Amino acid sequence: MHLEPLLEAADPAVFRIVSPSGSSAVLLTADHAGRAIPRRLDGLGLNDRVLDTHVALDLGVDGLALHLSARLDAFLILHNYSRLVVDANRPPDAPDSIVSHGEAGAIAANANLSPAERQQRLEELFHPYHRRIGAELEARRVRGQPSVLVTLHSFTPVLGTEVRPWHVGVLYGRDGRLARRMRQELERERGLRVGNNEPYAVSEASDYTVVVHGERRRIPHVELEVRQDLLATEAGQQEWAERLAGVLEIALAEGFPPPRVARGS
Repeated sequence: MHLEPLLEAADPAVFRIVSPSGSSAVLLTADHAGRAIPRRLDGLGLNDRVLDTHVALDLGVDGLALHLSARLDAFLILHNYSRLVVDANRPPDAPDSIVSHGEAGAIAANANLSPAERQQRLEELFHPYHRRIGAELEARRVRGQPSVLVTLHSFTPVLGTEVRPWHVGVLYGRDGRLARRMRQELERERGLRVGNNEPYAVSEASDYTVVVHGERRRIPHVELEVRQDLLATEAGQQEWAERLAGVLEIALAEGFPPPRVARGS
């Protein structure tokens, strides 16, 4: 089955890079920063009312990421396309890599995709983003520059009938070294509710960026989730960037020994 290229000349680039020569060990990613949809897909049949909500992207995370990158002088990569086209933080074989039904209801344009159409979305919008992250981390390794992966997300205060009380969630999988230290520092702030693997937890079934680029490379890493109402203004984004930068600097100043490797692995 021959398919025309998904992306046209008028479509945005797959990702945007900020501070490519940043001096910080921190490498920032924002997997769900964008809401772009390839012109060929005609908005997936969804209106702007849906595409402007958390269903389509992580609200406020682009501003948070930009402020944090500037504060740390850190390399930042932001994905420009909506997770409704293909989710940049899901394993390609995950059921919700390309969703056909969600909070917004049915997404007819995603239903009954052929294997070739699914693969096309991965080839054009998923793999280039992750190849660029991998290339950056490998280049740093070769030149002896330390790397710390920090993936940024935001979460809706209410999902269905569930009210989420946390202000920020600190997420990790097999390696919780950096996450634990950051959580300890965040919990020092009076009144701040910090989620330990809340409102989500990292796993190989549900996450890609931290697992592939952090765990498998055995570099310090953490996934951070900030509640979206706290990022609704630029002032809020700046406040959270300052808070997270300060906590990161304290945690990283202590250094991290290599993760333990089980015998026989």
